[in-house]
Amino acid sequence: MTGDLVAWLNDNPLPFARLLGIRFTEASHDRLTAEMLVRDELCTRPAICHGGALMAFADTMGGAAAMVNLDEGFGTTTLESKTNFLAGAPAGAKLIGETTALHKGRSTMVWQTRVTVDGGRLAGVVTQTQMVLAPRK
Repeated sequence: MTGDLVAWLNDNPLPFARLLGIRFTEASHDRLTAEMLVRDELCTRPAICHGGALMAFADTMGGAAAMVNLDEGFGTTTLESKTNFLAGAPAGAKLIGETTALHKGRSTMVWQTRVTVDGGRLAGVVTQTQMVLAPRK
């Protein structure tokens, strides 16, 4: 099942995830991992990953984690997000994210994403609430 979810996430990327260059590496219904190269276009000066790029990476991961837990026809959107920035990530580094479930309910899900630089130093922690959207009639 894990390989199937990873393949599905990578084969059906959101346009913004494609723009960021996010690649999912592991996926289950309670945890997923992904990576993103810190390209120059994602940086502020002096060549450090922009906070918004790190947040967008984590938000995409939390949304994807919620999405793989939804019944067919349901959707999700970020309702709330909180980010703690802990260290910079230089251009050329690889951000590695790990998203885990804190709560999976019928109307909301809460996910936490830990983002590290090249799998070492912790760059940020993002906790977000995803709202579950019922199918439109």
